[in-house]
Amino acid sequence: MMSNFVQGIDLSRAFYGEVVRPLLPGVRHSAALIGPGSEVLLFDSPRSTDHDWGPRVLVFTEPELAGEVAAAVEAGLPESFQGFATLIGGRHGVVVTDLGAWLGERLGFDPRGGVGAADWLAMPWQRLAEVTSGEVFWDESGELDRVRRALAWYPDALWRYVLACQWRRIAQEEPFAGRCAEVGDELGSVVVTARLVRDLARLALLMRRRYPPYSKWLGSALARLPGAAELADSLSAALAARDWPTRERHMSRAYERLALLHNRLGLTEPLPAEVRLFHDRPFQIIGADRFADALTATIGDAAVAALPHAGSVDQFVDSTDVLVRPALARAAARAVLGLG
Repeated sequence: MMSNFVQGIDLSRAFYGEVVRPLLPGVRHSAALIGPGSEVLLFDSPRSTDHDWGPRVLVFTEPELAGEVAAAVEAGLPESFQGFATLIGGRHGVVVTDLGAWLGERLGFDPRGGVGAADWLAMPWQRLAEVTSGEVFWDESGELDRVRRALAWYPDALWRYVLACQWRRIAQEEPFAGRCAEVGDELGSVVVTARLVRDLARLALLMRRRYPPYSKWLGSALARLPGAAELADSLSAALAARDWPTRERHMSRAYERLALLHNRLGLTEPLPAEVRLFHDRPFQIIGADRFADALTATIGDAAVAALPHAGSVDQFVDSTDVLVRPALARAAARAVLGLG
């Protein structure tokens, strides 16, 4: 592990200012560290340096200039910067492209032409986080900043819709962990609990207007969410529990904390935030469908309110091979949601 580790965002900011920008005299451009990479979400650590990590900068310029600018940058780069090689995975860490091409590759479309409901619901949360996180070092035209502000969070009607769909996912399985335990299936109970914990963590982030990252960083994102320490403790304790009564107690606390957060958001009339029995069966649930129904009733856009209860592509697709391919993600969203 490295003793001289610095956060990648700090390294790249200095790299742009001291090395890259002087190589672009008179070139109208934007520069940033956004897109893939743990350092973009500030989750990098010394372990991250073993692959695709180092002084990196994205430079956006006019399409007709990209080749010339890339050649000039490559010719002027030193072999290292602050002790870190500027070659990353056999390529130097400065990518020169135009903004439209890059957005098309990451998102499947150029949001500067407008972002409709079909676009929003087809963009994976990880990709949205990558585009709106990180840091812009220079933005001469202001276009990059406008794109990031446009994608910073869902429009209100879509936020309510996505939240409702996340509560519905919880409603679909919340009594199952207890039922598994009742028939002696402890493994099944733990598996269902783990699925619910994932959905609750994602719900907490969505409620606080954070795009949930992919699974490797989900717990880290929840841990950094202000005011979420008790929720994280309850979810961790539920997963660590060796018996159903203990597991149920911690899940109930997690449910009630999220119900209280829902009420604090003020998106609907306050709802009872205490767990209750699942019909006449002895399993404690929050009744997540209550929150989903209440949110759906407040959606101010009739077309959004009429969408199937499926949500964003992350809420009905769990294949990385789909989520990292914008064309596939958009096709899946169109097929499930019936949007053009």
